[in-house]
Amino acid sequence: MNIIDLGLIRYAEADALQRARLEEVAAGAEETLYLLEHHPVITLGRNGGGENLHVGRDWLATQGIDLVQSSRGGNITCHFPGQLVAYPVFRVAKRPGGLRRMFHDLEEVVISTLGHFGLSAARWEGRPGVWIENRKICSIGMAMRRWTSYHGFALNVGRDLSLFEIITLCGLPDAQATSLHRELGGDSPSMQEVKDVCARQFRAIFADSAVAAGQAAL
Repeated sequence: MNIIDLGLIRYAEADALQRARLEEVAAGAEETLYLLEHHPVITLGRNGGGENLHVGRDWLATQGIDLVQSSRGGNITCHFPGQLVAYPVFRVAKRPGGLRRMFHDLEEVVISTLGHFGLSAARWEGRPGVWIENRKICSIGMAMRRWTSYHGFALNVGRDLSLFEIITLCGLPDAQATSLHRELGGDSPSMQEVKDVCARQFRAIFADSAVAAGQAAL
């Protein structure tokens, strides 16, 4: 697995990188994980979400916030500096459980990463992502082309979650956004520390998946 830190990057540029790498990975190149932060952007999923945006396009433009129709699953969400985004461009076809298992493993990466910092988080049946009670700390939205994944998850790290105020998070009126900094206060890790732990968890969890795929092929 090749892990690339893209730093702070606009959504459209990262999307183009993913799509280009997807064609290479589907053809046999090394699987690639992109870790990054985005400039402020609101994204709509394949299931829509425009009805959950509380401001107009003109207002977004005046604030320098992009609005993008994404190819990922799910509803509306947002990205911004201080949020760790992970885009795994992985071959799904040979993994046991396919895309469903892939989604489960992404949740496990986040749960394990948060556990490393002393936070207990969990799945919520029927509500994709990772939660601390009714507080959503990570959104997940996947897409697949040529049996290869792209898009991924967005883990809130920093304290400033103000962009969520202009949307109904994932179309769930009772959901609240939270982050590592909000949950941990003064003992919060840096973005780089979270990236490092997240990368280790990706290697551990998806190495196990690769081993299982090899055993299933025997």
